[in-house]
Amino acid sequence: MDTALTPAPAAIPPPETLRFQEKRETILAAATKLFNEAGIKGVTLGEIAASVGLVTTSITYYYRRKEDLATACFLRAIAGRRSLAEQAATEPTVQARVTRYLALRVLELVSIDSGEQAAPMHFNDIRALPEAQSATVFTAYTEKFRRVRALLIGSETAGLGREAINARAHLLLSVANSLYAWLPRYEIDEYPRIVQRLSDILLHGLAAAELAWPDQHMLAALALAEPPPAADDTADAFLRAATELVNEQGYRGASVDKISARLHVTKGSFYHHNDNKLDLITACFERSFGVLRHVLQAAEQAQGPGWQRCCAAMEMLLRFQLSERGPLLRVTATSALPDQAQREQVRRTIQRLAERIASLLVDGLMDGSVRAQDMAVAALAIASAINAAAELRRWVPSVDSHSVSRLYGRPALLGLLCPA
Repeated sequence: MDTALTPAPAAIPPPETLRFQEKRETILAAATKLFNEAGIKGVTLGEIAASVGLVTTSITYYYRRKEDLATACFLRAIAGRRSLAEQAATEPTVQARVTRYLALRVLELVSIDSGEQAAPMHFNDIRALPEAQSATVFTAYTEKFRRVRALLIGSETAGLGREAINARAHLLLSVANSLYAWLPRYEIDEYPRIVQRLSDILLHGLAAAELAWPDQHMLAALALAEPPPAADDTADAFLRAATELVNEQGYRGASVDKISARLHVTKGSFYHHNDNKLDLITACFERSFGVLRHVLQAAEQAQGPGWQRCCAAMEMLLRFQLSERGPLLRVTATSALPDQAQREQVRRTIQRLAERIASLLVDGLMDGSVRAQDMAVAALAIASAINAAAELRRWVPSVDSHSVSRLYGRPALLGLLCPA
């Protein structure tokens, strides 16, 4: 018999004993922690094994490759979030379902903070997986997205088309996902109060009574200047390519080779224009922060009610995200920066920019065009919405810089329940 044509016997999976399950959970928790800190590309199986007192071969007994382990971490996190949506779906109205979903998400964070459960995998690095594994994870994530989208379907949102519902579901999901990053700045006993305020802002928006989204004539009258074009087109092309790759695959996934390939240039050309990758990514942050500062400063200095200036700033930033000059670098890129001091500096800058958004909202509160709310929480929700707009096309493929305000900007500031 020709053994070359004889198929190898199928691998027999390890028995699902209680000890096996406990060890697997330990491995998943340790791997999740390291992946969240350094990204998939920044961690080895050996490091994961060492973190739980094992050797690498002990890990491969459960997961043959690092990518298989990362996939299991993602699927576990997605299953947990899907469960939250399923629990919230039992409520009778859209308003009650959204509030319950956010409350359950906060309870999850409390449980993590107290050590009762391990932190789930962040979804920053899904695209860093090989195609086969990423397809599996995206399929599960899409199913979770559908469960969250279903929370928004009811009499309160009757008349909204599929694109509008998808855009609002992405908004809700993105704000809920961002809670892990900013909620810990509050005391734990404040969490219930914060989630009530966040729910009210997300559902009903920030406009004072009877105010709507300004029309284009009103926005044009504010004369907000767009961010100036880059002085060096070649340097800006490297920044855009690096930003896109970091958003997709994290800091370590955005290699010099991949950045060069996206621009169809050689590796030598990369180093002709850039000293190293870290400096380029640092410049990506500076570019994104510069765009945010420019738009917020223009809105601060414009004449007119604060509400209109907030809407104008939101529209300009969303249009930039979806234009040829975009996207902005996602804040999730911060966690995988190799230098701790730089990570802290970037986080401080992000916090200051969020406070600047809050200050703009306070202008509207003082002139009566923005309703009384917790402006710090509102600013964090708005910052999350702007940040997540870079991923909007995944759920609304037809969205462009002309329709993004109608589909996404309006519900971000007028609330998930605002009419079409």
